[in-house]
Amino acid sequence: MVPGAATMRAAADYEAGRIDVAGLIDVADGETAQTVGGGRLADGSLDDHARDRAASVFARTVLLVERPWRATGDLDELTAIHKGLFSGVFDDAGRLRTSDTTRGVTDDTALARNPEAFFPAALIETGALNIATELAEARNLQSLDRGVFAHRLAHVYDELGYLHPFRGGNGMTLRMFASRLAHDAGWDIDWGPVTRESYKEAKRAAFRGDTSGFERMFVALIGPANPTRVFLIAGFEQGPAH
Repeated sequence: MVPGAATMRAAADYEAGRIDVAGLIDVADGETAQTVGGGRLADGSLDDHARDRAASVFARTVLLVERPWRATGDLDELTAIHKGLFSGVFDDAGRLRTSDTTRGVTDDTALARNPEAFFPAALIETGALNIATELAEARNLQSLDRGVFAHRLAHVYDELGYLHPFRGGNGMTLRMFASRLAHDAGWDIDWGPVTRESYKEAKRAAFRGDTSGFERMFVALIGPANPTRVFLIAGFEQGPAH
């Protein structure tokens, strides 16, 4: 999903302070309307047919960062992120999926067609509560050094990916959630170096029970949120616990 030229020019104007976020959204939605004729997709799916709405989703990402959601570490937070990203773009923004889904997170056809490939829709709230409880008991991954933090974040990331609470937009929502969680734990995630294929490969491996790909990815992507806390002896490996 790549925003169009008009939206990127508006983003530059926003960054320079010449327009506010509402102006950015107006330009983005206008560009989307010219491309697809306006209107929202009914099902919230972010498959290939939704790529023309990239401008609108991008602008709402900026809005969501400018007007942050409540960091509750649970399903309410995921729902708030999803709603912020996709309101005005998809009809089911912020709504949990109500049916089991087999959308492919794997190239294994047999596995992708398994109706239990993702967490059962009827149990999403229960599953989310279990993950949130586990995260809270781990003190939201606070005060951990880089390697330990990356290991535990990979575990949480995989669990939430399997939960798959929304029909579409789960990946975007999860990356926003992980970025917030990491920042509050003293680390920032730079997603820029991640390629589509490397991310998909880590996701496929996690789907098979191997989260080492996500762990290596996070080790490479995280850095201290406050670099002035980095000491000369331990360097960037030392976490906020010290």
